[in-house]
Amino acid sequence: MTDTAPLPRLPLAGLLGGLFAGYLGLTAVIPVLPGFLRERHHAGDLTVGALVTATAVTALLVRPVAGHLADRYGHRTVMLTGALVLAAGGLLYLAPLGVPALLAVRLLLGAGEAALFTAGAVWIVQLAPHQRRGQLIGLYGVSMWGGISAGTFLGATVQQAGYPAVWALSAAAPALAAGLVALVPAPRRGAPAGRGGALLLRPALLPGIALTFGAAGYAGLAAFVVLHLDARGIGHGVVVLSCFSAVYAGTRLVIGHLPDRLGPRRVAAWCGVGEAAGLLVVAVAPNLAVAVAGSVLMGVGFSLLHPSLALMVLDRAAPERQGAAIGAYTSFWDLGLAVWGPVTGLVAAGLGYPAVFAVGAACAAVAAAMALRIGRPVAAPTPTEVRTA
Repeated sequence: MTDTAPLPRLPLAGLLGGLFAGYLGLTAVIPVLPGFLRERHHAGDLTVGALVTATAVTALLVRPVAGHLADRYGHRTVMLTGALVLAAGGLLYLAPLGVPALLAVRLLLGAGEAALFTAGAVWIVQLAPHQRRGQLIGLYGVSMWGGISAGTFLGATVQQAGYPAVWALSAAAPALAAGLVALVPAPRRGAPAGRGGALLLRPALLPGIALTFGAAGYAGLAAFVVLHLDARGIGHGVVVLSCFSAVYAGTRLVIGHLPDRLGPRRVAAWCGVGEAAGLLVVAVAPNLAVAVAGSVLMGVGFSLLHPSLALMVLDRAAPERQGAAIGAYTSFWDLGLAVWGPVTGLVAAGLGYPAVFAVGAACAAVAAAMALRIGRPVAAPTPTEVRTA
């Protein structure tokens, strides 16, 4: 096929819409859950933090398993199961549960999120012409972030009608996601994945580590750009974050085809360099205009890093193991946020806010160097193991 081959619009609409609705329901509770825990359960900061972030724990552990199950039993089956688990979790909020039970619900929701995202990540690649896989991976991420943005906004808005309205939204949106996913014809099944073999597949290891390094800059920007600009007397850190988010999504929509056209190795390397340069600009910014310019540069680079590295994973994994490979790869994103969140906090406390962005820039440079190394041909490749850029 050529890069102008038509896309299956209706199946893609169902799959992307299902992902959007699933994440909308998952994140609708985020802006209201802390207040609910304090008001109804008199929870402290530690409890609130544990419950809000609990989904990341099971998501990190379940993603490779969900990918393996998708390879064996079908991507639609696992994605549909994930949406139904999210809907069930939303309904459980309506029950009069204590803090331990709410923690169990949050852990369950993390497993549902992992199944929904991971199974769909490979499914969407199967729907795409070969030369447009990176573009579709990028659009998949835009749908996820769109659902997260809409969910947090709607959750805060619906709270005016009371907590039960938010819980109902958190159940109804994933139920809609399940309906959309169910309408999409099941993808063609390849050879079943073997029962043996490690879930952390070798094709995912190095790209995953590179993604972990790339996540350091995002963790630093999200956590400290507001405080950094306030400390410099500039303020308006939210504007910088908003510009980064807009450019991140817009880059995937406008030039998301570049990893397919130019090759994932080249694009991932330049993306790492772009992310590093943008972070350094933010670190030394003397005014808001320069800080915004740095966020734009970082947004363009960071936006295509993930789909480029994901293409490397797919190019090196056997077709029947691509679900497990993508599941393992995306777990490194969760790992990166879990690691770099506390690390950037320690850096900020010990060396100051500019050092946070300098460390993020150094990590992005490591990701760029790794991308060049990963992209090199391996000895005696098989057709399903590697396609060099």
